[in-house]
Amino acid sequence: MSETIFHFKYFTVHQDKCAMKVGTDAVLLGSWVNPPVEGNILDVGTGTGLIALMLAQKSKALIDAVDIDEGAYLQARENFLLSPWFFQLTPIHASFQDYAARTRTHYDLIVSNPPYFQHASKPSEEARAAARHTDMLAYGELIEGVKKLLQPNGRFCVILPFKEGMDFLDMAQQHGLFCQRLARVKTKPGKPEKRVMIEFGFRFGVMTEEEIIIQEEDNSFSAQYVRLTEDYYLNLRSPAPDAH
Repeated sequence: MSETIFHFKYFTVHQDKCAMKVGTDAVLLGSWVNPPVEGNILDVGTGTGLIALMLAQKSKALIDAVDIDEGAYLQARENFLLSPWFFQLTPIHASFQDYAARTRTHYDLIVSNPPYFQHASKPSEEARAAARHTDMLAYGELIEGVKKLLQPNGRFCVILPFKEGMDFLDMAQQHGLFCQRLARVKTKPGKPEKRVMIEFGFRFGVMTEEEIIIQEEDNSFSAQYVRLTEDYYLNLRSPAPDAH
């Protein structure tokens, strides 16, 4: 997914100014999250603004989208203004730490496709490194900011590589954010988990868990992945049910 312009069913994402391009992780999270019908949503590290746009497509909530990178902020602003939901979407050029310290808004939903090169060497390109290395936003800072900004009944949803996600889950629960829903993502049947999506809240209770497989052995999208993403991808539709 490296084109300069990426077309979805109801909006278009320009990505010429942004270091991190449209990717499967963002599409997965944006499709998997169940946003509130209305209220306030925060997208942390918005990049192109893709997840915010996906949530605007299925919610009337006001959506703030924060990014520390100026190029990403300008890109998200452009994409928001070109979308049918420009009046719902507000891009914000700031670090999440600074924004969390100064905003008075509390959110019904916070989403993030955060940095995850926590233990690996930094990528060579500076902007890409900033977008994907936790030096800019440590997991502990993300958790503390979320706790400050989340409504008592609010939800926080995140996607991470599987190992980092399990570490993040343990850290979040130690700080009072409890897993309510979890999806293990595999590229193909029989493969190890590639990603994990986790929904947190302040209340400890029963957790629902699922497995999402992206592709079948023949490299076609799985029926499950099609159902999850068909409202967004062009030319993607679930097959009609068999007639009886």
